[in-house]
Amino acid sequence: MAARRPRILVVGGGRLGGALALSLSARRWPVSVLSRDDEGRARVRALGLKPATPRDLTQARVALLCVPEKVVPTVAREMARTLGRGMALVHCAGALSLKALGAPRGRPLGSFHPLCAVSDPRDSLAGHAVAISTRSRALQTVLRQMAKDLDLQVLEVPERHRAAYHAGAVLSAGGAVALMSAAVEALGHAGIPEEAALSALLPLMRSAVRGMEARGLARGLTGPVVRGDSGVVAAHLAALPPEVAEVYRLLAQRSLRLVGPRLPPEALADLTKLLFER
Repeated sequence: MAARRPRILVVGGGRLGGALALSLSARRWPVSVLSRDDEGRARVRALGLKPATPRDLTQARVALLCVPEKVVPTVAREMARTLGRGMALVHCAGALSLKALGAPRGRPLGSFHPLCAVSDPRDSLAGHAVAISTRSRALQTVLRQMAKDLDLQVLEVPERHRAAYHAGAVLSAGGAVALMSAAVEALGHAGIPEEAALSALLPLMRSAVRGMEARGLARGLTGPVVRGDSGVVAAHLAALPPEVAEVYRLLAQRSLRLVGPRLPPEALADLTKLLFER
């Protein structure tokens, strides 16, 4: 397998498939996209990407399966029967191990999962991370070159810990959105309309992320727990709807674990009693 810029077949023209195909094409990787329905083929053409031809199915060296996780095994079996001999099968699913691709004899297998919340094919992948897994040295070289060209930080995730890795990724992306929904609901409880609440809270969340980037988790944390102010935390818990209060309590517990050693003993004891003793 060629180490640099082999032909890539992207299977699936949705958000991630489109984003990978666009990004790779922009960096002069030869890419074609296989979409199996008219709507998908129309999206591929609208993005200015090259639809896959029968020749691409035999000459590409790597097939990136950008399809929903639940259909990866089915699509992998189908593609294994039609792809050229020796073409690598690589899924882009976060939670699945290489076993999801089956065990086609003589075919390299791998995974390439960008840690990026892709909501549109035109979203940039640069500056994010990607989890890579493969037992093939040749395929690993190709996947690492893809990551380098796309400006992605490489993470190598042990297969047996794949679910824990993916759970962490989900918490930092979809979990952040769910957390914001709780924050918006809290402001709604104070009479602030949803649109105004979201507009006010998004810059605040961005500033918290900047603090983490600059100073790490513990030193980037702000709020009443960091100040050891159990009275404010108690007032917050009393003011919130029960479901939002429970989210607040769980996050405050984690905050206390982060900064507890830095608090005065009395403040630590008061917060521990408030948050953990019910």
